[in-house]
Amino acid sequence: MIRNYIKIAWRNLLRNKVYALINILGLSLGLACAMLILLYVKDEVSFDRFHENGDNIYRVVAQAKHDGQLATNVNTGFLQGPRFAENVSGITSFVRVQGATEDMKNGNEIYSQSALRVDSTFLSVFSFPVIEGNAKTALSEPHSIVVTEDFAQKQFGKKEALGQLVMIRQDSALVPYKVTAVTKNAPQNSTIRYEVLLPFRESKEDAQNNENWYSSFLNTFVVLNPNADKSHVEAQMKVFYQKDARETFQSLLKKYGGSSEMGTYILQPFADIHMNTEMPAQNGLVNASNPMYSYILSGIALFVLLIACINFVNLTVARSVKRAREIGIRKVVGSNRKQLIFQFLGESFLLCFIAFSLAFLIAQLVLPVFNELSNKALALSYLADTKLIIGYILLFLVTGLLAGFYPALILSGYKPVEVLYSRFQISGKNYLQKSLVVLQFALASFLIIATITIYRQFDFLINTDLGYNDSNIIMVDNFSISEEKARLFKTEVLKNPEIIDVAPTNVGHSWTGARLENGNDMSFNYVTIDESYIPEMEIPIVQGRNFSEEHPSDATTAILVNEAFVKEAKWDNPIGQTVNFFYNDDEIYRVVGVVKNYHFLSLNQEIGPQLFTMKPGNDFDSFYIKIKPNSAGVSLEHIRQTFQQIFPLSPFSYNFKDEENRRSYEAEEKWKQILLFGAVLTIFISCIGLFGLSVLSAEKRTKEIGIRKVLGASVKNIVTILSTDFIKLVMISLVIAIPIAWYVSNKWLENYPYRVNVNWEMFVIAIGLVVLIALFTISFQAIRAAIQNPVKSLKTE
Repeated sequence: MIRNYIKIAWRNLLRNKVYALINILGLSLGLACAMLILLYVKDEVSFDRFHENGDNIYRVVAQAKHDGQLATNVNTGFLQGPRFAENVSGITSFVRVQGATEDMKNGNEIYSQSALRVDSTFLSVFSFPVIEGNAKTALSEPHSIVVTEDFAQKQFGKKEALGQLVMIRQDSALVPYKVTAVTKNAPQNSTIRYEVLLPFRESKEDAQNNENWYSSFLNTFVVLNPNADKSHVEAQMKVFYQKDARETFQSLLKKYGGSSEMGTYILQPFADIHMNTEMPAQNGLVNASNPMYSYILSGIALFVLLIACINFVNLTVARSVKRAREIGIRKVVGSNRKQLIFQFLGESFLLCFIAFSLAFLIAQLVLPVFNELSNKALALSYLADTKLIIGYILLFLVTGLLAGFYPALILSGYKPVEVLYSRFQISGKNYLQKSLVVLQFALASFLIIATITIYRQFDFLINTDLGYNDSNIIMVDNFSISEEKARLFKTEVLKNPEIIDVAPTNVGHSWTGARLENGNDMSFNYVTIDESYIPEMEIPIVQGRNFSEEHPSDATTAILVNEAFVKEAKWDNPIGQTVNFFYNDDEIYRVVGVVKNYHFLSLNQEIGPQLFTMKPGNDFDSFYIKIKPNSAGVSLEHIRQTFQQIFPLSPFSYNFKDEENRRSYEAEEKWKQILLFGAVLTIFISCIGLFGLSVLSAEKRTKEIGIRKVLGASVKNIVTILSTDFIKLVMISLVIAIPIAWYVSNKWLENYPYRVNVNWEMFVIAIGLVVLIALFTISFQAIRAAIQNPVKSLKTE
């Protein structure tokens, strides 16, 4: 019997190739989309779950109120780990993790390598498998180094890595570090990813200085006893901290001012870090994510799959008229309703099986593109998980039932007398199918409007005037560049006629505070520059003047500020106002100029107060080099040679400023592409559903169309009659989608301090697109029905 069902189902698919292809394509696209997004979500929720003791690992996070607002700081300093571990019961061990960049030597080449500075307990706390060496002692010596398989391959080739020396720059010399262990590469679903581990550096003075309670430049992790109560441990931490640090806190508050409370420390579960937007992965930790991405992608997958199942229902019912006689004959010769239901469910499951097979193929082909969009390195092999396999089996069964059960009930319920005497008509107004089409196009319309919003915001971000000219500027990075070295480098580089100007700076990287004349304290971005920076970047000066060599005292007494600084300081006449760096023996500077606000950070952040100085003791960390247009090749070679002569132990690296600015909006660009694909896929599958419904309508009204043509109706009249009902459905979907899209778009744009407005043009474009796509889909079947010979439809009457 089952063999017979399968044979009939297969023959029916071959007899209706076009409809079978549309059904399979719709389902396979929906399933492929669901598979890819399931891979993404699985990877997101699996982050950091591989550590054997992961449930007991917590990050120490500071909490305090500033001006009445509760603020958290995930970065800590030297003291939190060792002092809590020693004085709080329930904490068994700790490890500090600090992100670092080290200059290393490989052969004759000096290159920059990201690394982590960690305590010796690192490999005991975290479960990174050690291939060679001893995990407990690998980081106990100050000049030891632990590397991964990949790093060992790059650095040593086929040589055994254990015991080899790696030359690392410290100050102005290269110091040998001995490889004491080799670990497997960190998994991709790890918040801690590294190629190099180095021992954490801490002096005796650092460990004893109580002011280091308030340094924050690393992550501190503690391991709790499995029987310890987290809230009880946090209570102990608060008591000890406020006892141990109170005197220091009051001393610093008196010295620097402010209205902060002493606060406390809390414990953040390690597995919570990856998708926590308030306490994210940073400062050596990577792969910070937003759970909203998983919610959005899961929603897209759910709706695409639902729409694919809806299309199956619509198309199967639409074709039921063609099978009415077959069903009637089967009932006459003895088939009961149960058998017919099994037959049609069998056809549904056969289609689903083919669609599942095709979906795996589509997912495999699209996976590289999806990985690029999602910044992942996913593989379909990740689906070989017991829970996921069970999930896919359930998905297959649910999809087959959803897609086949309703049509099976409808088709198996036909009365043989009516269908065999050609008196059969599909009754009812098909409210279910119409409602589903409205749902499909409402979702498609919503995604189109969302995509247009993201496109416009992205274009706004990359095309908005930043307040300076970022074209033809090369940024060369280096750390701790003294004024003397900066002057020498600038002089040598400017010997090339293709180079217009050189400006050393540390723009955007440093924040500090100072006291105004009225006694108020304020914080600001603190920038060290020379007299070339403002003119090179073409930043307008709105009041006063720039730094100048004609005023030698500018280096020690003068500052520039931006308009945001003036606004926050509430100065009516900023020129001549003073700023007191009271914690540096009352260093007082006078404002000589005000620069126009410019976006020294990305447009994702509001322009804040900024202060410029030429203080001689401050180091620079980069050079902004302006070159002539179309001279990048020649200029870069000269810059590289000069850099290597003056900084022989530093790796040469550069970026173009305009390219770096564009990279600031990579997340927006990727979401623009993801939503575009989602909108296109949803529209495509929705059109399949609309096509199915138009087929159903045309076949229900075959006789009506024939009579209208005999009575003189034109093809245009008939197409209009057949299309009107569907356009009404599409318009209803737009009425539903537009207010929701307007609300969601505005909410999303609130995340940006500089943004486009949601205006009527966006909705006009969306309405036009949806209506045109729907008309194109409907008109194909409507025109086909309208041009048929009426004799064929009326000759049996």
